[in-house]
Amino acid sequence: MRGRNTWLFAGALAVACLLIVGRNAPNDGPVAGTPRVAAVKDVVPNRVMTWNICNPCDKSNADRAAEIAAYAPQVIGLQEACVRDVEKIRDHLKGVYGLVYHVEYGSVLHDRGRCGGWPWNPGAFGQALLSAAPMTDRVSVEYPDGGSEDRGYMAVTTTVGGRSVRVFNTHLAQRRQEAVRAGQTAVLAAAVARYDRAVVLGDFNAVPGTPELDPLGELAADVDPGCRSSSAGTCEPTTDWESKFDYVFLRGIAPLRHRVHPTPYSDHHLLLADLRT
Repeated sequence: MRGRNTWLFAGALAVACLLIVGRNAPNDGPVAGTPRVAAVKDVVPNRVMTWNICNPCDKSNADRAAEIAAYAPQVIGLQEACVRDVEKIRDHLKGVYGLVYHVEYGSVLHDRGRCGGWPWNPGAFGQALLSAAPMTDRVSVEYPDGGSEDRGYMAVTTTVGGRSVRVFNTHLAQRRQEAVRAGQTAVLAAAVARYDRAVVLGDFNAVPGTPELDPLGELAADVDPGCRSSSAGTCEPTTDWESKFDYVFLRGIAPLRHRVHPTPYSDHHLLLADLRT
């Protein structure tokens, strides 16, 4: 009888341990009932994407990967990205969908409150670029004035549609900091101007037609044709609050088509553009 009770106690203890581990496991698995896209064979070579993945939002990295895999861009610009989250997204893209991406980071904060980690090794937060082709000549620049939070841009050289292009990824100051954003776009535009062919991705925290976007708008065109005139009323929104804050600007490259994909996994939508390369 004692042996039988011992086995029963051990079994109950094992179940309790599993429940505790499951309750405290990281939120990186699929959400129940979430549809999964079919495995994508390969990336779309002329497609780029920008997405503010929202942090901290406690969303599943498996679900984020599924959203990306549904469109399989050649180049992906992420904002509000913790390095640990990007690593998990990248692992899911490779392991579940067979999509292999290189990655480069443009982190501007090392903040345990944002990205976890240990006090002596907090997580890195900022921008990230994923590319199916190798990336070279990475730069990561913090703006002289970040506003209420450190902000910056990163840039790499890679290939889109088989042709070399300089790709920029940025996140500008939030809320009512128009003057700060104007200074940031001036810094970014000076860097973009050095290249004949460039793609600029990011969350600009500004609606079309606002003066702080002028330095970049003079160099590169928005892929959304409804946003290229003085009237911004036809621009497709890219956020849950019905504003367009996310952009793909092109310099020396013509757009083929674009789409906005709303998602439950961020307060920003995915913005995708196919390019005439």
